[in-house]
Amino acid sequence: MASRTSRHGPAPAPSTRRREVPHAARRRLPMRFLLPSLILVALMAMLMLRGYVHSEILADHRIQPEAATDKVPEKILEGGPVIDTRSGRTTSLSVPDHRLVLTFDDGPDPRWTPKVLDVLRDHHAHAVFFVTGTMASRYPELVHRMVAEGHEVGLHTFNHPDLSYQSKKRIDWELSQSQLALAGAAGIRTSLFRPPYSSFADAMDNKSWPVTEYIGTRGYITVVNNTDSEDWQKPGVDEIIRRATPKGGKGAIVLMHDSGGDRHQTVQALDTFVPQLQHQGYEFQNLTEALHAPSAHTEVTGLDLWKGKAWIYLVQASDGITDALVVGIAVTGVLVFTRFGLMLLLSAAHARRVRKPDFRWGPAPITEPVSVLVPAYNEAKCIEHTVRSLMASEHPIEVIVIDDGSSDGTARIVEDLGLPNVRVVRQHNAGKPAALNRGLANARYDIIVMMDGDTVFEPATVRELVQPFADPSVGAVAGNAKVGNRDSLIGAWQHIEYVMGFNLDRRMYDILRCMPTIPGAVGAFRRSALERVGGMSDDTLAEDTDITMAMHRDGWRVVYAERARAWTEAPETVQQLWSQRYRWSYGTMQAIWKHRRALVERGPSGRFGRVGLPLVSLFMVLAPLLAPLIDVFLLYGVVFGPTQKTIVAWLGVLAIQAACAAYAFRLDRERMTHLISLPLQQILYRQLMYVVLLQSWITVLTGGRLRWQKLRRTGVVEAPGSIPRQRAERGGKDRRPVG
Repeated sequence: MASRTSRHGPAPAPSTRRREVPHAARRRLPMRFLLPSLILVALMAMLMLRGYVHSEILADHRIQPEAATDKVPEKILEGGPVIDTRSGRTTSLSVPDHRLVLTFDDGPDPRWTPKVLDVLRDHHAHAVFFVTGTMASRYPELVHRMVAEGHEVGLHTFNHPDLSYQSKKRIDWELSQSQLALAGAAGIRTSLFRPPYSSFADAMDNKSWPVTEYIGTRGYITVVNNTDSEDWQKPGVDEIIRRATPKGGKGAIVLMHDSGGDRHQTVQALDTFVPQLQHQGYEFQNLTEALHAPSAHTEVTGLDLWKGKAWIYLVQASDGITDALVVGIAVTGVLVFTRFGLMLLLSAAHARRVRKPDFRWGPAPITEPVSVLVPAYNEAKCIEHTVRSLMASEHPIEVIVIDDGSSDGTARIVEDLGLPNVRVVRQHNAGKPAALNRGLANARYDIIVMMDGDTVFEPATVRELVQPFADPSVGAVAGNAKVGNRDSLIGAWQHIEYVMGFNLDRRMYDILRCMPTIPGAVGAFRRSALERVGGMSDDTLAEDTDITMAMHRDGWRVVYAERARAWTEAPETVQQLWSQRYRWSYGTMQAIWKHRRALVERGPSGRFGRVGLPLVSLFMVLAPLLAPLIDVFLLYGVVFGPTQKTIVAWLGVLAIQAACAAYAFRLDRERMTHLISLPLQQILYRQLMYVVLLQSWITVLTGGRLRWQKLRRTGVVEAPGSIPRQRAERGGKDRRPVG
């Protein structure tokens, strides 16, 4: 975004009586903060939900070592794999002979579970799937298919912790969340449960047995196994079949897996194992079918059903939103690094070109006088410094101060100076574009320099600014705007932004011949070019961007004069900065929309439309809008993800930015000491710019309108003899936020 200062606006009407405002109304959070905050909170909530469902948050991967078994009833240790501790019972059951209950743990998996289901369907076999709540939430259609095809579903906890480490509250949470996922996926509850990391009944110990007892009090039957295929080890198809086959025609509960890794051996073994044992007289049934018991499934209706459906919807939404965010981050990364690369390469090319000893804009330098227009609205604190800086100009000039209905005596201050070649033109308040057009009508010369009333020029500024007009194809020139009040932290951050962002951008856009903005603080125009495009327009809130785009479309070159330095007063409070940047970003969007027809036009307008507009839209609107995603994922990664890798990645990006900033400072011959605040700028200042752009988008999309606000100036930037003089005798009252 190019450098701009405040547009003129009417002064507030004086009031003799302060209106009483309710205390609650004064403390209400402004919508510009509330809405972005709500969006940020929603994004973080979606990320945390996804992290929870993907076992990145609240996951516990500890596994309890083996313990003593003296507290486990002997009949459980020597009993079958079905353990019932409901209603105070302590019983176990075994599957009858020639009955096989295939059980699959850890699913459903989007790749392997469908293959397992296909094999079972082809061989008319049923099984029990012990699903985790995380996977059931992510792939509800597979759970629905299991139930629809006659299989039973059991719980395997939500995100697979060893329950012997967990409190009863956590166990209840694991069960209830898993049931919620089942209700949303298939409209059922189940009474079957298999603990993670379980094996045979005789492996029950003093740590796992209390969990089994407690699970029974919650209405669940615990199902372990007595035949383990050990397919997770991928020992080969034949070995899986051998291990899964019971001895002597006995019944068995067979442990397999349909998730947790590559399960192609499991699928292949299953396709051989099932028909082979069916041929031997085995039946593959659900657990309740094999035990001749009532179904483990209970239909869920009413509010519980809708809660389950809402849960599945939220999980699907979080996955979809996160996937979109990841794509957004990828796009942002490409845009950011493309911009960095283009800026470094093209700004270097620009510097080499214009700094050659024999470089000339044209056959002869520009020496004829020029007109300098200074639109001013309530600039009493700054205008004297501005005008006196022009009097030191090394180039012949006339100065026209257009007083746009000021109420603080701005015009009188200029007139009382009694300086030669300085005229004051008064008009009723009509806004900055009207003031500039009024000045243009009163100007004597063919080259027009425009500056703001809070800006000071160096003696060589005007001379350097007008030299490119020696090239007859040049219609406008952008100068080098500098932050004069850079001693505060917020001023230093803007100084970095001006040097690293705006000025490197101008060099890049100059080479690409599509510079989007002539800064209002320091710019020059050929009078004939201005007249051909109809002068300054008030169609947008960014008249400088609007006129620059109009110049491109009319076939004029717009170039950057790096030696034409101007010192401007940047906003000194967050609210003033917000007001300024909100206007800039909103006005830029307006200008892009106004000149959108350039995309389909021919000639110079079409070239700008197909090169300039996309670049401006990508680098100034889209990339900054998506850039907060990087910070959102950074925060998530630091708190919940691989913290070390996340921090290293962020430091790497910061190092690249620091290198670009150092290069920009070197090109502009600025001291590197201001870059000390760059890391803090990336953490704090950048977030403010994100919210400003987001608020601008919201204003655009909702059809809102933004009014101009006059920024309160302090006059701390003086004439070139003391550039840039910082705060000395100014009182704090001069820097209070815009009302």
